[in-house]
Amino acid sequence: MAMIVRTCARRVRNICTSYSSRKLFLHTRSSQRTLTGRDILPSSHHVTSCPRLSYPVYTSARLQSNQAESDEVHNIITDSEKVEGPSEHLEFQAETRMLLDIVAKSLYSDSEVFIREIISNASDAIEKLRYQRLTSDTMRKDSPLEIHIRTDQDAGTFTIQDTGIGMSKEDLIENLGTIARSGSKAFLKDLQEKGVQADSSSSIIGQFGVGFYSTFMVGDKVEVYSMSHLPDSKGHRWSSDGSGAYDVADAEHVQPGTKIVVHLKKDCWKFSIENDVKEIIKKYSNFVGVPIYLNGLRINTEQALWTLEKKDVTEEQHQNFYRFLSNSQNEPRYVLQYKADAPVNIRALFYFPEHTPTVYEFTREHGNRVSLYSRKVLIQTNADTILPRWLRFIRGVVDSEDIPLNLSRELLQNSALIRKLKTVITGRIVRFLLDQAKKDRVKYDKFITDYGVFLREGIVTSEEQTEKEDIAKLLRYESSTQPAGHKVGLLDYTNRMEAGQRHIYYLCAPSRQLAESSPYFEAAKERNLEILFCYDEYDELALLQLREFDKKIVTSVESEMMATSDKGTSTAAVEGEGNLAVTETDSLTEYLKSALGNKVMQIKVSKRLDKHPAMVTVLEMGAARHFLRNALKGRSEDEKMQVLQPTLEINTSHPIIKKLYELKTSDPSLARLVAEQVYDNAMIAAGLMEDPRSMLSRLNELMTKSLSKH
Repeated sequence: MAMIVRTCARRVRNICTSYSSRKLFLHTRSSQRTLTGRDILPSSHHVTSCPRLSYPVYTSARLQSNQAESDEVHNIITDSEKVEGPSEHLEFQAETRMLLDIVAKSLYSDSEVFIREIISNASDAIEKLRYQRLTSDTMRKDSPLEIHIRTDQDAGTFTIQDTGIGMSKEDLIENLGTIARSGSKAFLKDLQEKGVQADSSSSIIGQFGVGFYSTFMVGDKVEVYSMSHLPDSKGHRWSSDGSGAYDVADAEHVQPGTKIVVHLKKDCWKFSIENDVKEIIKKYSNFVGVPIYLNGLRINTEQALWTLEKKDVTEEQHQNFYRFLSNSQNEPRYVLQYKADAPVNIRALFYFPEHTPTVYEFTREHGNRVSLYSRKVLIQTNADTILPRWLRFIRGVVDSEDIPLNLSRELLQNSALIRKLKTVITGRIVRFLLDQAKKDRVKYDKFITDYGVFLREGIVTSEEQTEKEDIAKLLRYESSTQPAGHKVGLLDYTNRMEAGQRHIYYLCAPSRQLAESSPYFEAAKERNLEILFCYDEYDELALLQLREFDKKIVTSVESEMMATSDKGTSTAAVEGEGNLAVTETDSLTEYLKSALGNKVMQIKVSKRLDKHPAMVTVLEMGAARHFLRNALKGRSEDEKMQVLQPTLEINTSHPIIKKLYELKTSDPSLARLVAEQVYDNAMIAAGLMEDPRSMLSRLNELMTKSLSKH
């Protein structure tokens, strides 16, 4: 009856606090960030208070109807232990006391990590017992393998109890009385010496032997009750206030396994609040391979899908797991699950979102959403070192058994190895997307429409040319040789190139209609070149940064026109029927130089234009456009023209140019307006007109003069 009353009271308390907890979750979630080197406190900094809880992305399990937590109450924690006989008072060595002070006060960046550490220790103890049961006939085999946690706000305590291997008095002194001695590491070494395969120990988490002492970050006193599963074992209690000494005593009514009671500091009593502890468990230890119960209720109900074989995971499981990771009800567009053994052993599971990215997701402040685990225990929520920033739209998990970690298991060591790992994973994602493009072109084109901006960012920000080209393989463009709506990749383009062609040509425009009506496209058509049409505003910047692809030079058509201007233009008149005469062309050229002044560096007669009266060419047109929008923004027209130094190419067979020649004598004022408008039209077609509103008054005057004759 007492148990039922306590359970009912606890549930009422949870309901009353759920609303405020959700508000706190919403408030803190936006401030999360990936742990970096700056987050590790210096050794002189003492953790005397516990920072506010930062809730993780992984809080949506309660939303999953098919992953609902069990309402069955199951709790093995009791307070029946009783010390019998005198205690043995032992001192830590001087060096050990100093190390204890560092571990307890400076090693970890966040005090909540102690829960992760002692759950990992409990999991290791259970895995050791599991192994001993398989290899020894003397071990008890009737008890369940599980972890129980109890919070007590009234007493200000946090209690964790496992049914693992347990410890004898000698084990307590050796394992807890000696800092940085890892019992788990010693266990693994023993397995290796016995020739046991690595798979038999893959669930062991501990490495450094310092995790237990993280309890002193939040506790004034820590008590450990433990009894080995070996026959005829006795129970013992180990206790310490972390000041440099500890007591060991015999105890009765101790259950096989280990129980740790942390008497919390007053400023850390939040760790005695059930909802707060529940969120921390879900953040760090939700995928530990043994059941975890909090105040009698099962907490870790989600399955670590990345540890399963790909063929054993259903589409429904992936959908539910993605919803759990993304805290949404959406479904993934693509799923990539794979494992690798080099450069380190990893298991990875990536989800590509179906939804269109939000404005916030486009910003670089939106960090990576791939979490790093080690043996199913969270190391970093947003692991920026595992994937490049341009892949931040991907959700998922990377788990490694032997990824190099620092002592607190919060940061990665061996930067060269991590960079190699990053390259390997990125390359695998690129190959996966290329495969998807072959399987379903329409679906992939939709993906590029939604998330292509991230790929372009990758080209711009990547430092290695090989990486730039790998990303460029994923982009898709319309082509002048293909019907509207059909997109091709750079590999498709290079496969169709004629022998001897050394350039990949592209033209940036808001739409295909504007691209095909461009004077530059008209000039390029005469040479029978395939042109890629780029409609996204960041395409040009990405291709400028790409520079080369498959040993071919990536060139804008406009730059090509400038590079071949000597072949397609001349400062002299173009003779032939329909063109102005030589003397007329020379006269018009001199007039335009006078009328346009410093706006043009040179005026040439074009042999490449037919439907357009004129066009402007500038060295490195794409780069000039970006320079104009950024570095030259707000500068005077004279300053801009001094940098751009545009060349105006005129088509002496076009009716506007021929009429302009007549107007310069018959109506000089109208001729000047037409000359300036022809030039501005060419600048607009080139994308070099910063603000076309500047020519509105001229257009009005032109219309007035034109209409006055009717």
